[in-house]
This record gives sequence, C-alpha cells and structure tokens, in this order.
Amino acid sequence: MGMRRNPYLLFGVLLPLSFVPRFLGGSLERWALWLVLWYLLVPLGVSLVLGFRPSDLGLRLPDDNWGIFLVLLGLAVILSFAGLTVPSMVSYYPNFAYSSWVEFLEKEMVIGLVMFTHEAFFRGFLLFPLASRKKWVGILAQDVPYVLVHLGKPPIEVPYSFLAGIVFGWVDLRGRSFLQSFLLHWIGSAFFDVLCVLAKAGVV
Repeated sequence: MGMRRNPYLLFGVLLPLSFVPRFLGGSLERWALWLVLWYLLVPLGVSLVLGFRPSDLGLRLPDDNWGIFLVLLGLAVILSFAGLTVPSMVSYYPNFAYSSWVEFLEKEMVIGLVMFTHEAFFRGFLLFPLASRKKWVGILAQDVPYVLVHLGKPPIEVPYSFLAGIVFGWVDLRGRSFLQSFLLHWIGSAFFDVLCVLAKAGVV
C-alpha cells in the first residue's frame, strides 16, 4: 500500500498529536489557538499532503441526518440535568472565569472553537479515513485517544467520553460530516455550563 491516501499511515502520524495540547498552558483563548494549530491546521496539512480531500475527512455539510441529531440533542439535555447530581461536575464547570454574563457568552464562543477543533481532529481526521476501510475499527480507534485526553477531569467523564465518542463517530459517519457531533458537543457543553452556574446560584 502506497503513502498516498493511506488511512493507516495518516492515523499513525496524527495519533501523537492527540496529546500535544495537554502540555500547553495559558489562558482559554491561548489554548484555543494552540488547538487550532495542532488539532486543525497541522492535521489538515498532513492529510492534504497524503492525498486526502476535505470530503474524505468529514469536512463537508452533513447529509440529512437531523432527526437523529435532534434525538441525541434531547438526550444531551436529559444527561445535563442528571449531571447536576454529580458534585464534582458542578464544581468543575464552567471551567473558565468570568465576571458577567456577556463575558460568559464570550467564553462559550471560545469553547465552541475548542469543541470544533476536537471534533475535527477525533471525528474528522482520525475517524473518516480509517472508517472508510473498516467502520467500527475507525470508530473505536479514534475513541481511545479521545478518552485519554479526558483524564484529569471529573472521573465520570472517562466512561461518558467513551460512550460519547462512539455515538459521535456513528452519527458523523451516517451524516458523512463531523459538524453534527460538533454542534451536539458544543450545545450540550454550553447548556450544562449554564445549568451549573444556575445550580451554584441556587436557582436549580
């Protein structure tokens, strides 16, 4: 098998990048920019050099998969309320400082960029080329590093991220795009952040 459009070679080259952001510090905004570099621009460059097209990587508008998307979004809302029963989750999120609701919304926009780079990397670059050969090998292969990057967060996130990675991979392959898992990830995260803020204020 040659180097051009070799999904196994691409996965092997990109896999170590999964762990680079763990060694990068700074503000939320600075971290987001690092993620744009290591989770988006570098993988895109490597993929293009190896002959992959953007559509091979899930970089396209999704096919009609919105019914399943809405079901999963509803499930995310239910799980968010369930998450309020886990003290470590409520104390951890939102994981950024803010002084007003305007700043809170600004930070959530930055979180949106963080979520986009994560979904592009794990559910785009790592998933799609490998899944084009073997669907479930691709889904499980991208899920392992995705779970590992959640280590250090509240312990419940480890099994949750494992299940979420499988569901996200499955829904993205159905829609042939990682944009739906990005929206699910971002909307679900932002909703839970709001719930945590309200819980700490004694509103919910």
